[in-house]
Amino acid sequence: MNKWLKTILFLMASVFLTRMIPFSSLFRNLDTMIHEFAHALMTLVLSGKVLRIELYADHSGVTYSSMLTPGRSILVSLAGYIGASLFAWLLFYLYRKGRHIWGLGLMTAVALVSLLLYVRGEFGMLWLTGFIALNVVIMIFGAKISKYYYLLLAFITLEESVVSAMYIGWASLTRPSQAGDAANLAQQTFLPALFWGTLFALFALWCARGALTLFFRKEGTANAPRSRRFDRA
Repeated sequence: MNKWLKTILFLMASVFLTRMIPFSSLFRNLDTMIHEFAHALMTLVLSGKVLRIELYADHSGVTYSSMLTPGRSILVSLAGYIGASLFAWLLFYLYRKGRHIWGLGLMTAVALVSLLLYVRGEFGMLWLTGFIALNVVIMIFGAKISKYYYLLLAFITLEESVVSAMYIGWASLTRPSQAGDAANLAQQTFLPALFWGTLFALFALWCARGALTLFFRKEGTANAPRSRRFDRA
């Protein structure tokens, strides 16, 4: 089967299955947190100022920043979807390397920094507090389930990175002025929102393909003799 088709079909099945898990909707804000944190991080890298981040119950979010030139604003707008897709890929890389606790620690650290420095608003602060507390409990007392908890977070993050990018791609076609980051980029460049929305969607699918390749390779080689295991860097 074509690898792209396999990626899409597996993602569709994953979206359906994870939505059957009780309270899984609460974890879908993880991708939003990473998306907005990527905007904030790029702002800081470019010497801008992050004013605040807001996370909402409908899994949307917004980052407010200042002191950015038009050219730098382009990079900040690009960082959200691209950063979220790369982070999802990173979670599967860490899983393949047997470092899922590192991944949990990284998610917790991002949540903690976001809570202490940037996120304002009742829902966002409450969600981050609960997420941090749950992660700490899992890392300390949940050794037997930490791997499965991590995989749940990894798959939900991967799904949301693709679904949100696909949504913005569709929005850039049907209502380009309301297409979020794609609309922002269209205002700052000579390229239409449809170009940016399509770029985000294709990049998310490419990262998803890489992430799932790592996942299946991990499962397929888990019991192989150490001396005969070959990994591609």
